[in-house]
Amino acid sequence: MVNLEKINNLAQNLYLEHIELPSIFLGEGVINEITNYVKLKEFKHITFVVDNNTYKAAGERIKSNVINEGIKAHVVVLTDNEHQQVIADEQTLVELFTKTPKNTDVYIAVGAGTIHDITRFCAYYMKLPFISVPTASSVDGFTSKGAPVILKGVKKTLQTSSPLAVFADTHILARSPKELTAAGFGDIIAKYTSLLDWKISAWIGNEPYNQQAAEITKDALLLCVDHREEIESCSSYGLEILMRALIESGLVMLLLDYSRPASGAEHHLSHYWEMSLLKDDKKQLLHGAKVGVASTIIIDEYKNKLATKSVDSFIGTTLEKQLTQHWGEIKTLLDDLPSAAEVAKMLSFVHGPSTVEELGLEKQLVLESLQQAHTLRERCTGLFLLNTLSNHDNRMLGYEL
Repeated sequence: MVNLEKINNLAQNLYLEHIELPSIFLGEGVINEITNYVKLKEFKHITFVVDNNTYKAAGERIKSNVINEGIKAHVVVLTDNEHQQVIADEQTLVELFTKTPKNTDVYIAVGAGTIHDITRFCAYYMKLPFISVPTASSVDGFTSKGAPVILKGVKKTLQTSSPLAVFADTHILARSPKELTAAGFGDIIAKYTSLLDWKISAWIGNEPYNQQAAEITKDALLLCVDHREEIESCSSYGLEILMRALIESGLVMLLLDYSRPASGAEHHLSHYWEMSLLKDDKKQLLHGAKVGVASTIIIDEYKNKLATKSVDSFIGTTLEKQLTQHWGEIKTLLDDLPSAAEVAKMLSFVHGPSTVEELGLEKQLVLESLQQAHTLRERCTGLFLLNTLSNHDNRMLGYEL
C-alpha cells in the first residue's frame, strides 16, 4: 500500500536511480514472510535485538520460524533501566556491540523506535545489514538512516543505516498499547510545523529544500488526518494507513539524507525535554507523544508571536534582507496552519496527550525549551527566528542578555 511510485520518482529526481530502497512488507500476516526472505538473502546467523516485551510480541515467533529452517539465531534482550525502559545511550550501544556474536551476518530489530535506533547505529559501525520488524506504529524512523542517540547526555541524530526490509504486520501492530499508536499519529501530526519550518529554513537560512519531498510528507500527514477515525479504532485498515504514512515519511528522509521535512522546532522541544528528563533520572516519554504536544505549543507561539510581527520589526537584524523579502510568504503559511486547539483535539481523539500537563512536564521546563531548544540543531526554524528577534529587541532596549 506504500506509494513507491512517488518515492521512486523522488529518487530519480535526486539522481539516486541506483539507490536500493528497503523492501516493504505491510499488511496482516507479513511476519510469516520473514523466514523466506532470510533464506532468499542466504543469511545463516541472525542476531535478534529485542526487549522483554517485543520478544514476546514477535521476536520469539520469528526466532522459532527461522530455527525450524536450520538458520542460527541469537537473541540480545537489551537491558532496561530502573524505569523499565531501554535508552539509546552509550551503555546500551556498547551492550549490543559486545553481545553480538562474531559470526552474525544480519540483525533483526524487533520493536519500536528506540530498539531500531540502537540496531541501526550498531549495524552501521559493524558493517552489518539489518531487517526491521516494527511492533508498534509509533514513529516515522523505521525506514530512515537517522539514529537519534544520547551521547554524554546530549541528543544527537547521526546518519547511519537504513534497513534492508521492513515487515510491518498489522495484526502485531493492533496488539500494541494504544498510546504507542497515538504516538505514531503524534509524530505525523508534527509535520504541520516541521514542513513550515523547512520552508522557513530554505527562505531565511538558505538550507536545502525539495518541493517534491515536501509534498510526499504533506500527503502522509493529510492521509492520517483524513483517516483518524480508523486510526483511533486501531483497525487493520487504520493501522495500515498510519504505518504507510510513517514509512513514506521515513523513506523521504532516507533519500534526502537529512530529517528536515519531518523534524522542526517541535522536535527540538522534544529533544530538550528528553535531555532534561535523562539528567534528572526520570522516566522517558514517548517520542511521538512529545512532538505531538510540542507541535501545539509551536503553533501557538507562531500564530500569537511570530505572525504578529511587522516587517519593520526585522530592520537592523542580521536576517533583515531575507525576512523582508519572504515575510509575506511566511505570514501566509503561518495563517494556513490549523489552530493549536484543532491539533490538540485530533491528538486527544486518538487517545494521545494534548497538553504538557498530560505529559507531566513542568511549565518552567517548557518555557526554558522555548528559549533554548533552537540551539540544539543548526537549523533556521520559526523558533530560531522568534529568539533571534527577541534578542534583537532586548539589545535595542539596552537589556543585558
